Amino acid sequence: MTPLRKPFLALAMLLILSGAALGMLKFRPAGADMVRSAQQFLAGLSEEQRAQATMAFDDPARLDWHYIPKDKRKGLQIKHMDSESRKRAHALLASGVSALGYEKAVTIMSLEAILRELEKERKGGPIRDPERYYFTVFGQPAAQGRWGWSVEGHHLSLNFVVADGQTTSVTPAFFGANPAEVKTVLSVGPKKGTRVLRDEEELAFELLASLSNEQRRAAIIADKAPADIRAAGEPHAPSAAPEGLAAKEMQNEQVETLWALLRAYTDKMPAEINEARIAEVRKAGIEQVHFAWAGADKPGVGHSYRVQGPTFVIEFNNTQPDAAGNLANHIHAVWRQMAGDFGLARDKAAAK
Repeated sequence: MTPLRKPFLALAMLLILSGAALGMLKFRPAGADMVRSAQQFLAGLSEEQRAQATMAFDDPARLDWHYIPKDKRKGLQIKHMDSESRKRAHALLASGVSALGYEKAVTIMSLEAILRELEKERKGGPIRDPERYYFTVFGQPAAQGRWGWSVEGHHLSLNFVVADGQTTSVTPAFFGANPAEVKTVLSVGPKKGTRVLRDEEELAFELLASLSNEQRRAAIIADKAPADIRAAGEPHAPSAAPEGLAAKEMQNEQVETLWALLRAYTDKMPAEINEARIAEVRKAGIEQVHFAWAGADKPGVGHSYRVQGPTFVIEFNNTQPDAAGNLANHIHAVWRQMAGDFGLARDKAAAK
């Protein structure tokens, strides 16, 4: 085994253990698990590290999110943690996602090793590092009161708010992948054929392919996909009305595929949060959810979609090439709340 493979084997073992732990905790409120995990994470840090890893809940930096490679981010990097702190950081990450979500998150991190290998001859490019992911706790994690936390780095941005032990916000929740499909045999990173966001892409293609000509005319809003998702890095999702084909104009089988696509996003969160999201969609009415497509109707050419209902919007974009030059092999995907991300109403976020 090469030295660069070992960190990912360790992550995989931790994934298995955390998945088992999440199974045992499936009836425990997710917020309570986050409180415990955040407390343990902070308790294991040095005073200097704790200063890096914590900020006030109302600090404007809490709303400063992005998935692009950045020179500086808020929080404490995994790279600067010892082995025990890394375990606690991963336990905190696991408390905010399902076993599936955790698997996807650590796989996204490990894709950085592929980018580093493929781009090693480039000078002055972004830093590619599987340990360049930052953990931040906002406020004091406790059973009473409001606090939050985030984990962020290239192609991953997860943001949470907990109030009185209950999870009140889990958006923006961004997962990306470069390469979307690993097409190169390397000694580092995930193996060839890995597609960390396979369902998020394939189910949308399946839904598009099932549409009649009339339905396609409603669903396809542009022949060319936009360069990226809308409102990247902004405090909230766009407030524009939904476009595309409404679920009320779909056949039963198509609505089932639409539900499966929604589940591809909600299943990344703990069962309690997952079901709460689905319940919100049902309460608001699945018939009001719209599916909008832009770009090519086949893989390997730029394409994107939105799924938007009264309570949420999903945005997916696959238009950029991967580091090896394969076209449309670089995914950005996010779930956001229409009422407001970061646990803030839109007017309060604007005031920040």
